[in-house]
Amino acid sequence: MTTLLAGILNPRDLIDKVGLIGIWLIVFAESGLLVGFFLPGDSLLFTAGFFASAPSSIPSELHLNLPLLLVGCFVAAVAGDQVGYLFGHRVGEALLQRPDSRFFKRRNVEKAQRFFDKHGPKTIVLARFVPIVRTFAPVLAGVSSMRYRTFVTYNIVGGTLWAIGVTLLGYFLGQVEVVEENLEITVLVIVAISFLPVIIELLRARAESRRDRQTVFEALTDDD
Repeated sequence: MTTLLAGILNPRDLIDKVGLIGIWLIVFAESGLLVGFFLPGDSLLFTAGFFASAPSSIPSELHLNLPLLLVGCFVAAVAGDQVGYLFGHRVGEALLQRPDSRFFKRRNVEKAQRFFDKHGPKTIVLARFVPIVRTFAPVLAGVSSMRYRTFVTYNIVGGTLWAIGVTLLGYFLGQVEVVEENLEITVLVIVAISFLPVIIELLRARAESRRDRQTVFEALTDDD
């Protein structure tokens, strides 16, 4: 199981196994299907863009067509969020109340809900760059009955910035010699950067919880 998971989370091996169509399907799943929250969206897009730049260190059979890659990833990202929104609008509320299971953790929903409450409709754009949150954000938008036209607008903007932006970043950096020679390290840096918002949000939530407990304690111990 560990070996299988490692293979799934390794973008280079993943692209080697699934090819261009597989990349589109993974982007679609991570964008709107709840079971796709663990998939390597950022690193996959970056690595796919890197392969599209046709670096000499990558076998020719792994080189990807950039226009097809960009169009397919954009469509998959937008379509995934659309499915997530419609799912949330119809049955999401009941599903999100279910207890924890092997593949469903309420803490992931709560994390996305805090992000959504803080940023409102902009969450649909910002969440694209936050692992886990981007999978649950469109579902929560559907549950909260966000105006559909508003959702579609933010969805297209977010899909463009994420699917096309991150892929082009990999494409252009793939032409830089130091990146080509250190792809694994570069991908790890990209993944680490993508998780920074989650870490910051967790630290902020912990700090707020600590302040709340301190406020309650002071209120209970106040002699006045």
